[in-house]
Amino acid sequence: MDSEFLEKLKSFLIPTCLRVCAGTDGSVTFLLEIMTGHQTAVVTEYQHIIPADEWMARMFQVEVGADINDRVVTLTAGDMPYVYARSLSAIENMPPGVKCDMMKADIPIGRILRDHNIETRRDFEDVEFHKGESLFGALSVLSRSYKIVHHNGVLMWINERFPIDDRWLL
Repeated sequence: MDSEFLEKLKSFLIPTCLRVCAGTDGSVTFLLEIMTGHQTAVVTEYQHIIPADEWMARMFQVEVGADINDRVVTLTAGDMPYVYARSLSAIENMPPGVKCDMMKADIPIGRILRDHNIETRRDFEDVEFHKGESLFGALSVLSRSYKIVHHNGVLMWINERFPIDDRWLL
């Protein structure tokens, strides 16, 4: 899927800084700090434990009904919102220190993984352009979904949504 993901991303007429953030297999939080010169803040919209449905159970290799951390955050830099992100993670699959930090609000996932020296890779699923969908005042949205894999198992599933407008002309 990575080559298909890349070709699809390259076909979108979007600002270069947005293309870089949407195409990275690293930390978007870290890139935003480099690009904007401001610390990236994580504002938690909500965080709940939900029961795994069949899709989640299959993805995380847990039983249906297992505890899943469902977290939605907004990433801001210099008081400007850049990313709306939802993450799902199976509580029972999290390394102990990661579990504790994930349950705390407002800590970026990339920073949690880095602080705990967790080796991961990101497996891209899809990237989509949504014209006419509003986010943070923009009228179009770029959406990407991927899995964070640790020891050949899915540690997290993430969907990030980026507004498409001039905020990316950095």
